[in-house]
Amino acid sequence: MASKLPARITKLKEEKNAIILAHNYQLDEVQAIADYTGDSLGLSQKAAQTEAEVIVFCGVDFMAESAAILSPDKTVLLPAYNAGCPMAEMITVEELQNKKSQHPEAAVVCYVNSSAAIKAESDICCTSSNAVEIVESIASEKIIFVPDKNLGNYVASQTDKEIICWDGYCPTHHRVTAKDVDKVKEAQPQAPVVVHPECRPEVVKTADYVGSTAQILEFASKSNAETIIIGTEQGLFYRLNQANSAQKFYLLNQGLICQNMKLTSLIDIAEALENLQHQITVPEETRIKAQSTLDKMLELSN
Repeated sequence: MASKLPARITKLKEEKNAIILAHNYQLDEVQAIADYTGDSLGLSQKAAQTEAEVIVFCGVDFMAESAAILSPDKTVLLPAYNAGCPMAEMITVEELQNKKSQHPEAAVVCYVNSSAAIKAESDICCTSSNAVEIVESIASEKIIFVPDKNLGNYVASQTDKEIICWDGYCPTHHRVTAKDVDKVKEAQPQAPVVVHPECRPEVVKTADYVGSTAQILEFASKSNAETIIIGTEQGLFYRLNQANSAQKFYLLNQGLICQNMKLTSLIDIAEALENLQHQITVPEETRIKAQSTLDKMLELSN
C-alpha cells in the first residue's frame, strides 16, 4: 500500500489542480513528493504565486495560515491537522497589545512563525533569512520583536536599533547548548559549525556560520569542507545530502528533531487531497490585516 501512495498522490494532485509545498523539516518521503520544498520565505512566496486551486501545505498550522492569508481564493489544506508550533503558542494577542501599550513608539516585527492573529497585530513580518534586512528597513529605532527571543537577540547583534524581545523560543533549537558546540569542535576541529539563528545566543556566538535553512544549504554548496556540523532541525539533511553527496553532515545535538514537523505522512497527504479535508481558513478581518504585514515582507524580499 505504502509503495502505491506516491502514484496515488500524483494522480489526485492532477485531478484537484493542486500543488504540494513541504518545509525543509518534513520527513524525507514528504519532501520527495512535494512540488516545492523550502524555508518559510520560499514557501510563502510560492503560495502567493501558484496558479493551483488547491495548496497542500506540509508543515505546521501557522504556515498554512500564511498561505490562506496570501491566497484567499484558493483551498489550503494542512494534511496533519494537529501540527502546531509551540513557539507560536507562546504569545497571545492580548499580551502583544499590552506590550505595544508599554512601547507606543515601537514598531512590531513579527517572525513568520506566529499565528495569523499575531501577524494581524504587527506592523511587518520577517523570516529567519530576512529578519535583519526587515528591521533595518523600518524607520522606527525601537522594535518589538515577537515571538522568538533567540532570533530577536541575533537581530539585535546585527543592528544598532533597540530590540525588545518577546520571551518565546523554539523548543527544538533551544535544546542546543554552547557545550554541544565545544564538544563537537573538539571532536571535529576542521568541521565548520553552522547553526540556525533560533539557537541560543551563546550557541550562535560560537558557531562558524549562522543562517536560515536556505542559507545553510547555500553555505554547504559553496563550502570545501568534507564534514559540516548542522545546528538546525534534522529534516534539512534530506536536501543537504541530495545536493552535496561528497560531504558528510552531522547533527550538532541529537535533540534537533521537531515532532510537529514529523506528523505529516504520505497517507495524510493522500487523504487530504482525496477528501479536500483539513482546510485552513482565516477570518476576513484578521486576514486583511495579516496580509498587509506579509505583503510588506514579500515586497522587501523580492
